[in-house]
Amino acid sequence: MSVVALAGCGSAGPAASGPQGGDGLPDTVRLMVSAPLTGPAAFAGTEAEKGYELAVEEINESGFLGEGVTLEIDVKDTQASVQKAASDFTAAVSDPEVSAVLGSLSSGEAVAQSPIAENQKMPTVYIQAGSPGVVLGDYTYRFPTPMSEYYDVLSTYVEEEGWDSVGVVYAPWIPTLKDVGEVALPAMAEELGMEVTASVATQQTTQDFSAPIEQVLASDPDVVSILQIGPANATAMQQLRQAGYDGPVLGNSSAGAGTLAPAGAAGAGMVWPVDFAPGADDPAVQEFVELYREANDGEDPYPYAAEAYDAVWFVARALKEADSAGREELKDAMATIAAEPWTGALGTDHTFEDNSLVVGGVAVEWDGSQENVLYSAER
Repeated sequence: MSVVALAGCGSAGPAASGPQGGDGLPDTVRLMVSAPLTGPAAFAGTEAEKGYELAVEEINESGFLGEGVTLEIDVKDTQASVQKAASDFTAAVSDPEVSAVLGSLSSGEAVAQSPIAENQKMPTVYIQAGSPGVVLGDYTYRFPTPMSEYYDVLSTYVEEEGWDSVGVVYAPWIPTLKDVGEVALPAMAEELGMEVTASVATQQTTQDFSAPIEQVLASDPDVVSILQIGPANATAMQQLRQAGYDGPVLGNSSAGAGTLAPAGAAGAGMVWPVDFAPGADDPAVQEFVELYREANDGEDPYPYAAEAYDAVWFVARALKEADSAGREELKDAMATIAAEPWTGALGTDHTFEDNSLVVGGVAVEWDGSQENVLYSAER
């Protein structure tokens, strides 16, 4: 079984060099996990935790790291606080027993952690965290590339619908959604010859989306895009339907993980890109889905769990390659692993580019009760 440490790392202090390098792994290898388990991104953090723990359990039960070697993770809730995310990271740097960190999936928190990772030479692997300033150098990696890099997987769907214009309601206070709303989606629209009739930004404090929705609908777009975080997507979809719009909606992956369920029938018709879908026909994906279902009472995994699972396995493979828990040896081994094709929960034979795993994306649609795969990007 996996070992999940719950004790604190201690207060921040002078940076430590981490476990001693040299030949052979110690009996226990420790990683710190930084994740938002409370707050707006908790829906993602709690799903990611399942993936982290599943990978640790599999690694330990299989003896992958060698006879008598156990991998432990120490899970820290960032509590949606950039300050706490940075403080916990600094504490991990100072802990001589921590070999690597699995960084926060929240972009703002990850941006605060990455400079520490590079300056203090702490191997760090992120999931999600799609803004600039996350992957900075040799010590930082990400599963996968930002959503803005594969958002155009929706181009096929948009072309088939024949739309000529789009109106956007987006949350620029989330770096990933700012990038999608201001760069990726407009670029896709331009490529397809579409007009962006209106682009309305919402605030972190916005709970009533009626006014921005009315502003967008007044511009008479063929299709509407709602780019909000987690549960706010359900609220915005309900209010969009109440405002009289009954067509499809272009969304983002934070509408997944069941967060649209409270919208009921009003949520049906939202389409978004993901890096992972349990219905994809890739054999490596299906192997992970089966494993996850067995461990979670038949539940299907969401992308956050798949990304987290792969992130742990990436570190484990690097530990085995290095035959050492030392941070410098691990950093070098991570570069070796990243130079090879990657097969894991996210699919078969993916490659790394600038230390981020490149994925083609999958288009999914919410039908009011579940996500359905529309198609996968051609590779």
